[in-house]
Amino acid sequence: FFDNMPQPAVAISAYAAKGENWTDAQEAVGTFVAINGTDVTTEAGGVVRELAFEAGQPVKAGTVLVRLNTANELATLKSLQATAKLAAVQRDRWRALGKDKLVSEDEVQQRATNAASAQADADAQSALIAQKTIRAPFSGVLGLRKVNLGQFVNPGDPIVSLQSLDPIYLDFSLPEQRIGDVLEGTAIRASVDGLPGQTFEGKITAIEPQVDINTRNFKAQATLANSEFNLRPGTFAHVNFDTGAAQKVVVIPQTAVSFNPYGNSVYVISQVRRAEGEKDMQGKPLTGNKLTVKQRFVKTGATRGDLVAVTDGLKPGERVVTSGLLKLRNDAEVTINNKVQPTASTTPTPENR
Repeated sequence: FFDNMPQPAVAISAYAAKGENWTDAQEAVGTFVAINGTDVTTEAGGVVRELAFEAGQPVKAGTVLVRLNTANELATLKSLQATAKLAAVQRDRWRALGKDKLVSEDEVQQRATNAASAQADADAQSALIAQKTIRAPFSGVLGLRKVNLGQFVNPGDPIVSLQSLDPIYLDFSLPEQRIGDVLEGTAIRASVDGLPGQTFEGKITAIEPQVDINTRNFKAQATLANSEFNLRPGTFAHVNFDTGAAQKVVVIPQTAVSFNPYGNSVYVISQVRRAEGEKDMQGKPLTGNKLTVKQRFVKTGATRGDLVAVTDGLKPGERVVTSGLLKLRNDAEVTINNKVQPTASTTPTPENR
């Protein structure tokens, strides 16, 4: 009795298959790396006399960051300069006497050597004083300071982190099977979890010539513009890029496909005329057309975000069921309700799901 009763229409969501041009998409994960990045240190020890920067400040190459106390070094420099000046006077005097043959050539050379040595000592002291003025080695953005006013620092102690952020490198790895797909100049797209919905573009600028014998992966490096400093060194990134020529494919949401070991299938929606004498649950006669579904096996290809390419078995414009598949059978009647349906984006994020 119940088998002969008319079945109610199943509420489903639907999607019209689209024809698109897809290239072979490659995906990877990587890490952003500063083109130049270092902890600024000092070559000479001393007491911090002046802090000339603020944390987070952008600076140009050569900008003074820290000055160390140089009082003792300046006093020593004055003494050495005086000694060098006296040695130069004596050198010139002995040269004049040497021309008149009043002193030996050895004595003239000795005075010249003494003058050169005294000047070298003064120059070395000047260089030491210059080392106590610590400057930015390149343009970039400063981090948090690691020294305080009045603190004694030793040679090599870190003072502040300096990172060059624009442009910025993105290092990522790919399996060795893809080494023929990656070329310098290939455009890439990157996204980071901390900036949902944003995509950053760049180009591959270097490829590691050696494959890692342990992982069988090779490294590639892309360069991206970063004028707003949104991308920071050490940040994890999702990378994708296209290879090869574009191919025409039929695209549907992955939720429309029943993936099975014996073959993948979809439910295709068709409009058919109702059979004569067809009645609803209350026994009232039904007329006109209705929507029904039929299961169809398809071949699927590459995926991109929420979408999958169908390489055989489906044409552009055909409508497929995207939700409610478990309630369906061949020739089941359906009604379409697309108010709530799965997302169909090539770049899904938590916000658009």
